[in-house]
Amino acid sequence: LLPAEAEALVRALQGFELRDIGGQGGGTWQWLRQHEYVEKLNMHGILSASAGQEQLLTELLVTHAKIPVLIGELISVEIWKHKVFPVLCRLEDFKPRSTFPIYVVLHHEASIINLLETVFYFKEICESAEDSILDLIDYCHRKLTLLAARSTKAQAVTSAELLAEHLASPSSMQADPVPPQELQKQAEMMEFEISLKALSVLRFITDQVDSLPLGALTRMLNTHNLPCLLVELVEHCPWSCWEAGKLKKFENGTWHVVPPEDQVKMTKLDGQVWLALLNLLLSPECQRKYRFDGFNKSQLLKLRAFLTDVLIDQLPNLVEMQRFLSYLAVAEPAPPKRDLILEQVPVIWDHILKKNSGKWKAIAKHQVKHAFSPTEEELKLQACRWAQIYSLDMMEALAADKPHCRVCGVETAKRCSRCRNEWYCSRACQVQHWQKHKPACNLMA
Repeated sequence: LLPAEAEALVRALQGFELRDIGGQGGGTWQWLRQHEYVEKLNMHGILSASAGQEQLLTELLVTHAKIPVLIGELISVEIWKHKVFPVLCRLEDFKPRSTFPIYVVLHHEASIINLLETVFYFKEICESAEDSILDLIDYCHRKLTLLAARSTKAQAVTSAELLAEHLASPSSMQADPVPPQELQKQAEMMEFEISLKALSVLRFITDQVDSLPLGALTRMLNTHNLPCLLVELVEHCPWSCWEAGKLKKFENGTWHVVPPEDQVKMTKLDGQVWLALLNLLLSPECQRKYRFDGFNKSQLLKLRAFLTDVLIDQLPNLVEMQRFLSYLAVAEPAPPKRDLILEQVPVIWDHILKKNSGKWKAIAKHQVKHAFSPTEEELKLQACRWAQIYSLDMMEALAADKPHCRVCGVETAKRCSRCRNEWYCSRACQVQHWQKHKPACNLMA
């Protein structure tokens, strides 16, 4: 994006009512247009970060005070998923012939948290969030709780795989009605990656403990007891699993089989957890406020079993953690100093719930009629708009790996010449896949 284009997109970001999520407003595609803006800024942020030039986007978001807006939108979609979406799936008249509009809403939360992950590395972004940082801390706590609770044996399907399957499936664009169970399965599949992004955002927040507003640190340490929650993540490591005797780890958006010689290698996600623990436990201000009671001490001391020489060699700062835990094992830290008379509380979640309490079914019925039952022409129009957003050059720049044949999986440089969306290694594979690919190809072309 050119600087003027990026500024125009940032300035246009705004908050929406819960009933307007996914649909039209004022006769225009307002919410969908905002989703396009977020997607463009998200891709721009990733490409700029890879080139070390993300300062422009950061300055724009701070100057126009859009971080609280993005946090509000993030929580709105989360509430929609928990309160409206289940009601929507139970409605008798909800028989969508296309899952595309609903998938866009489910994907919107992932787009926002990914954008926040890209920019929250900077101190000024964290400061510009102001009081809404409390709502973001609560959001991250909810996501990490889900992450800690998920089975370590079940391998999550990635959103990239889900999107590829979704676009290739005839039901995604135009076919027979899709069962609600399939839609709920899609939402659950995306929750895993969203939770991992929330982990990264939380770690960046802990980097700025000295700049957080009043009460944020108390909320992380005592209200939510994030140190113990992070210990759970170290213990159970939901981004790794054993399958058929092989260790798999989740990195860069996909699951990889880890060779035996790399099984003790720290991943980026492991590093995020350890860095967050370092920030929360070794800061003098954090040690002054945290309750080192019997339960918390016993949980934290579990970390000693994971602090091996191999791990410390990869992250030398963990030597300080090792020393602190050795001290904690034999000493009784001073009780936390209570110096807060008034405590700040998050308001976005409660405000949305109170405003829409008892209206979930009415909102769901409104959205079935105005958002999730598009005509064929409206669907084609939106598909064309998405094709423009996800230009081939942009997607290839974002892709970590080379494209693979849709049928046999080998690397290839050829794609469908009609829609230019699917990849094939040969004419034989393209013909074999044509019946499945045809509905989506006709729509995209």
